[in-house]
Amino acid sequence: MVVLRSIWGWLSISVLILVWVPVMWVTNLFDRDEWSYATGRQFRRLGWMMVAVNPMWRVEITGAYPANIRHPYIVVCNHQSFADIPVVSRLPWDMKWVGKAEMFRLPVLGWLMRKAKDIAVDRADRRSRAAVMIEVAKRIRGHMSVMIMPEGTRSPDGRVLPFNDGAFKLAMKLGVPVLPLALDGTFDMLPRSGWKFGPPRTIRLHVFDPIDTSTWDDGMALTAHVRSMIMEQIAAWRGLPVSDVDTATAPAATNHTVGKNSGSP
Repeated sequence: MVVLRSIWGWLSISVLILVWVPVMWVTNLFDRDEWSYATGRQFRRLGWMMVAVNPMWRVEITGAYPANIRHPYIVVCNHQSFADIPVVSRLPWDMKWVGKAEMFRLPVLGWLMRKAKDIAVDRADRRSRAAVMIEVAKRIRGHMSVMIMPEGTRSPDGRVLPFNDGAFKLAMKLGVPVLPLALDGTFDMLPRSGWKFGPPRTIRLHVFDPIDTSTWDDGMALTAHVRSMIMEQIAAWRGLPVSDVDTATAPAATNHTVGKNSGSP
């Protein structure tokens, strides 16, 4: 059954991506916004559809959405797998994603990301990282929110990795709020290796209230505060102490342990 569901999932995703090329082209043709808001929003709808057609994925979203979708935020979220992207895309507004440069070189998908005006970063190139901060600032000034995953890479075992403080310091510098998200249940839904999806499970996404960065003068303290908020939410979902979802304090979890406690219905 898992094999059949996985085949259906990948086939559906592939067809959707191909269908979205003309949809995105037409949308972009008439999109006069400087940062292609309508084009980006159409791209996020592709993520929404990927979740909708996949029998393995059920998403539960909690928290309040921002009242003004064009009020800019630096959005931050923990990172468990590539499935995080379509799941977060179910939120009803567009935000530009900072993603690995390799993703932008993929056939079709890379073109879609460029049309949506997402931001590529080569983490091995210091100049690329500096250029990303400039691009993020441009989008913020254009009233676009930007998504940055401060762990920098996917969690290897479902626990929360240390956060880089760059996104938080940039939010403070630009004078915009940080909008934290907590996500759980995707860790083994789309494993790092292999093509089979994990077992059906409810994926949980929580939208926190925005944090006013003008009340903070220490980027590292703000980083630690947001990471603690996210870990507390994940621990509550799993029914575990916070220390068990923190890479700094918990022993490495097995796939069985993560699967048992993360996002199960």
